[in-house]
Amino acid sequence: MTDKPRCAWCGTEPFYVAYHDTEWGVPLHDERGLFEFLILEGAQAGLSWATILKKRAGYQRAFDNFDAERVARYTEADVARLLADPGIVRNRLKVAAAITNARATLAVREEFGGLDAYFWGFVDGRPIVNAWRDLAQIPARTPLSDTISKDMKKRGFKFVGSTIVYAHMQATGLVNDHTVDCFRYRRLSV
Repeated sequence: MTDKPRCAWCGTEPFYVAYHDTEWGVPLHDERGLFEFLILEGAQAGLSWATILKKRAGYQRAFDNFDAERVARYTEADVARLLADPGIVRNRLKVAAAITNARATLAVREEFGGLDAYFWGFVDGRPIVNAWRDLAQIPARTPLSDTISKDMKKRGFKFVGSTIVYAHMQATGLVNDHTVDCFRYRRLSV
């Protein structure tokens, strides 16, 4: 796993390296996938991304494989079930936000056709390609993530502060923040 230069943040843990090498920063246009990262990024608030990746399978199971229509119909019984599930982060506000965000996602589908059109519309359908040489250069938020966050909050989304939105942008490839020495940088800059 050390045969290729990688972004320093991914370290050497196999699950982290696999995520870095196959998912992080890859332009994502799949509705379910965009909703999944929205839920996972919100769940990560205040925690490490490694914690969330380790619980990802639990989230997929607990949240009906991130089917926004099903999650939008969750009731108080579902909230109780989720708060008792050790496979996810059992935080009432984060669980409630996931359900609220499913409902807001359905409204975005009505207005824009889906999360794909909504998110990618902010970047004119093309990833922003940065050229960071060092992790210290990579921002936690940008004016664009501020704009998206503000718009999402206006639409009723929760746990979508600018830092969470920027992490979502990085994860789903709206922005390529691989460092220039990382083998994924050039592959995703085409």
